[in-house]
Amino acid sequence: MPVPLAPYPTPPPAPYTPTPTNGSQSQLVCSGCRNLLVYPVGATSVCCAVCNAVTAVPPPGTEMAQIVCGGCHTLLMYIRGATSVQCSCCHTVNLALEANQVAHVNCGNCRMLLMYQYGARSVKCAVCNFVTSVGASASTTEQKFST
Repeated sequence: MPVPLAPYPTPPPAPYTPTPTNGSQSQLVCSGCRNLLVYPVGATSVCCAVCNAVTAVPPPGTEMAQIVCGGCHTLLMYIRGATSVQCSCCHTVNLALEANQVAHVNCGNCRMLLMYQYGARSVKCAVCNFVTSVGASASTTEQKFST
């Protein structure tokens, strides 16, 4: 005998979240727990709902950028234009350069001049396939260029 099918249960209504009158929102990383916080434009500080830390909002017009920490993989936010960002979790100093910046280094095997994205840890030579380490312990032949 066929069994009647019950309808799918309806999901509970979404909780009410007030939005600013003009609908503009921005985001920043919590200074306490490193969660991403969304706040209405015009706020001067934001209180995190997870850890209750109060994070100051940068002044209006300050353009922010994001980078992932090379030490602990935490999302970091910084003022665009900064050349380095120190992680507040693991204290690693991260290079915060624009995407269009490249560097050059000579191959550790055949001495061919190689170009790579600035901040990379190694670069593979297309001529001899040798992998040259670069970065914090890079050789003095490394030079930074903007494209």
